[in-house]
Amino acid sequence: MIFDFLRNETAWINHLIVEGAGLTDKEFFEAEISAWKKSRRRKDMFMGERYYLGDHDIRRRKRTAIGANGELEEVRNLPNNRTVDNQYAKMVDQKTNYLLGRPLTFDTDEEGEKEYAGALKDVFGKQFQRTLRNLGQDCLNSGIGWLHPHYDEAGNFEIKRFPPHEILPFWADAEHTKLDCAVRLYEVESYVGRTKKSVERVEIYTKDGIYYFVLDGGKLKTEGNPDEAYQSHYTVDDQLGEPVPYNWERVPLVVFRYNAQEQPLIRRIKCLQDSVNVMLSDFQNNMQEDSRNTILVIKNYDGENLGEFRRNLAAYGAVKIRTSSEASGGVETLKIDVDAANYETVLSLLKKALIENARGYDAKDDRLTTGQANQMNIQSMYSDIDLDANGMETEYQAAFEELLWFVNQHFANTGVGDFEGENVTVIFNRDMLVNESQVIEDCQKSAGILSEETIVAQHPWVSDAEVELARIKAEREEEKAENDDYKDAFPDRGGTQNIGGAADEKQ
Repeated sequence: MIFDFLRNETAWINHLIVEGAGLTDKEFFEAEISAWKKSRRRKDMFMGERYYLGDHDIRRRKRTAIGANGELEEVRNLPNNRTVDNQYAKMVDQKTNYLLGRPLTFDTDEEGEKEYAGALKDVFGKQFQRTLRNLGQDCLNSGIGWLHPHYDEAGNFEIKRFPPHEILPFWADAEHTKLDCAVRLYEVESYVGRTKKSVERVEIYTKDGIYYFVLDGGKLKTEGNPDEAYQSHYTVDDQLGEPVPYNWERVPLVVFRYNAQEQPLIRRIKCLQDSVNVMLSDFQNNMQEDSRNTILVIKNYDGENLGEFRRNLAAYGAVKIRTSSEASGGVETLKIDVDAANYETVLSLLKKALIENARGYDAKDDRLTTGQANQMNIQSMYSDIDLDANGMETEYQAAFEELLWFVNQHFANTGVGDFEGENVTVIFNRDMLVNESQVIEDCQKSAGILSEETIVAQHPWVSDAEVELARIKAEREEEKAENDDYKDAFPDRGGTQNIGGAADEKQ
């Protein structure tokens, strides 16, 4: 078992992580945590979250000019706008809502498995839908997301989300499909007397349980009794009411990826997002530099320096000049026009490139605003985001297979049922703009060719096909019962009851 030293307060184990390296488990994890905190991957995670919240690099921009020594120097007396047009956050929300904006559907093949589908709906309810959407943002901002299936203090099964920058995984394979163990690093604030102190806590998740430490000066230390620094994954009370520790057969962490490379979206479009911000900020700067839009050519100025000249011009709207027999005084201008059309053209190109590189869609596309919004044009507009969502869904399907293993174990533990090995398909209902009239017409034309269940599932007004089919069945049974009552009341008329009195008119 890893970390046997926790059972013995006086000695660390002599197990070597790498043969000949001379590292104990403790030293190995201390070195890995130190490297993780400074790694490029973790910095990218923070950058993605920072850009999503609007804290872009433009916020720290300085206006500079060439100084007397030929080097760039900061200039503080010029307008320095730091405008953020957060197209990145728009792309993250767009892609998240497209794939995860609607509730999941769990499709089971056999009639007897409907009990399983009902149990899954209880676990993956509205709270999980919110967790899943936040997880989608994690994957886009950080390239990866984590869920932790566990039992809370009250014994309820929960699926908790961990921020990606807190988790350092150790994989058993190069494809990152088998998790050997994982470190969770996070900060908590606590008071020592009257002083607030930030403490770095470390949790190490293994198949054998969870180990708890404090990171102090880069060293892992236990708090209090070392025996209490270890916990099993969960406990179950025996017949006497005593808790019995149990562990999952797997590390209770499930990874969700944005793509196979675990690359965050910000790495694709950061330069374009920064260019959009710079273009807008520069345009505002040029518009605000009123006295600098015109270059002044000064002849025979009656003053000591240009600073005094600028102050007199700003304060009084006038400057003093002198004319002598040798030279006449005056002020001439060279006008510099700021062409807003140039900025608008460049900005439009940058935004278009950003959307294409983010693999999103433009909701103001000409195909929608010029009356050409047929279904083929809509599908063409969604082609990029649809391809990206296909890759993301492939990763999520594999992750749900792992997550469902824990859910099935929970069902078996609590007596809900033994569903291990049961077939279930997780359906992601994408939030795509459709031409409803055309889709409804296609559904009507498919009657007699496709099953009623398939047609109902494709109808744009239906959110749950099973519920809608049940309503249709109930309405038909009610209509049949009314017709039967009508026949009993008017046996001489025969046929079925017609609304509007058509049968009576025939009589």
